[in-house]
Amino acid sequence: MGQEPVDASRESTTVPAREEASRRSRWRDAIPSDRLTQFGVAVVLALLMLAVFGPFVSPYDPVEQDLQHQLEAPSVEHPLGTDQLGRDVLTRLLHGARLSLGVAAAVTAVRLVVGTAVGLVAGYAGGWVDEALMRLVDTLLAFPGIILALVIAGVLGPSLVNVMLALAVVGWASYARLVRSSVLSLREREFVTAARLLGRSRMHVVTRHLIPNVVAPVVVLATLDIGGVILGTAGLSFLGLGAQPPTPEWGTMLASGRNYLREAWWLVNAPGVLIMLTVFGFNLLGDSLRDALSPTQSAQLEQL
Repeated sequence: MGQEPVDASRESTTVPAREEASRRSRWRDAIPSDRLTQFGVAVVLALLMLAVFGPFVSPYDPVEQDLQHQLEAPSVEHPLGTDQLGRDVLTRLLHGARLSLGVAAAVTAVRLVVGTAVGLVAGYAGGWVDEALMRLVDTLLAFPGIILALVIAGVLGPSLVNVMLALAVVGWASYARLVRSSVLSLREREFVTAARLLGRSRMHVVTRHLIPNVVAPVVVLATLDIGGVILGTAGLSFLGLGAQPPTPEWGTMLASGRNYLREAWWLVNAPGVLIMLTVFGFNLLGDSLRDALSPTQSAQLEQL
């Protein structure tokens, strides 16, 4: 008796369906359950709400000077005090939250798109294309990211746009390496092989089978990356390469308040604590997504 032939079309539709169900289950499990993660999620949501609605609630202008109320301590009228030019610190923090989170989202989006595209091309094409792209990635990863961003921003000149460009240039390589490693594993899976046997185009294989399966690790990396981008932006602005006064940016506020640390502690502490909480919240959220979406990888990391 002859062996019954395998229906490749049925196999190619059944396996992706199981993969899709598995991905949906992982995303449902990503809902945080422990208190520490819930705290991180609450911090992120609170910051987003403050960034969106805070500037509309505050009665003060973030850049208007009021020299009669210089360096006033926190009070009912000014909950976080005023700075050396009489500007309300809380108002400037709220406007700075919108600016800092917006910059972090934009830079992370550019990193994600560029890195994912490079990783997909390198992993699926292979050969000399993979070799050339990975050597470029290795070159970028060989330099400390903040130092390379400092050099690029210094060459381009002091500007928040130049800082965003510098951080985007130095950060996409990690996404490319992550996506490439995932694609190298996925392209040998049964559903990809079945799609090839059915004569599917490369674009179909990439968009239908590869990209949906690399979304989870890329989202985890992006969530963890937002905190680093906020720190990098604040650090470069603190050094005078980013946002310029009177722009209410957290790093610029730290730089202008360091000269008044003894008599006006709130000028440094307020933006410093907010930066810390923001990075902490996004890191907790990223850890939660990593544990939920990549349980095997998380277990391996814990054993190291």
